[in-house]
Amino acid sequence: MDLNTCATKGNLIIIKNSLALSKQGYELMDKKRNILIRELMQLIEKASSIQSEIDKTFTEAYASLQRAILEMGMNRVREASAAIPLENSVRVKTRSIMGTEIPLVEFEKRSPSLAYSFHSTNQFLDDARMQFEKVKELTLRLTTVENSAYRLSFNIKKTQKRANALKNITIPKYEALVHNIQNALEEKEREEFTRLKVIKRQADKKKSSASSGA
Repeated sequence: MDLNTCATKGNLIIIKNSLALSKQGYELMDKKRNILIRELMQLIEKASSIQSEIDKTFTEAYASLQRAILEMGMNRVREASAAIPLENSVRVKTRSIMGTEIPLVEFEKRSPSLAYSFHSTNQFLDDARMQFEKVKELTLRLTTVENSAYRLSFNIKKTQKRANALKNITIPKYEALVHNIQNALEEKEREEFTRLKVIKRQADKKKSSASSGA
């Protein structure tokens, strides 16, 4: 609303309502931001935990793979790896947190049965495969968490920007308008009161003069 808005009681009511709505909007934005920040902190902690688990599992998987290569030879390990089916069951869904769409990565967990022959492989290759399967699952979980954290971070910035605009621009503007209009209305009331006193005084004088003449 224009800062030069006419000082009327109707406009004062409209601006007070706008001020109340702006303050309510700021409180909601502030609550939303705090909720999103808490969610983000939890995701960051979860991502750190998953990453540590991935590092540990990768180390164990490569150690088993190296032992398998040493005992079986690179060619036999390569042949065995060709029997492992490609992953094509990954699906991405979403859920909403305070209006923020969060991705959920899902995949079909395969049975632990091996796809290659036992007589041409050894335990280290089996261990390596199971460890890499675990890495795949952990990586998908980490992807979900990191994407969720990125989207929450972006939404937090947007929410913070809107909250700041309400707090530092919109609310002070309406407060100034309310203050100015209230002052103007009070000034008008004082002027009206003074004018009525003058009119009453003049009327009393005329009445007194009329009484004296009679």
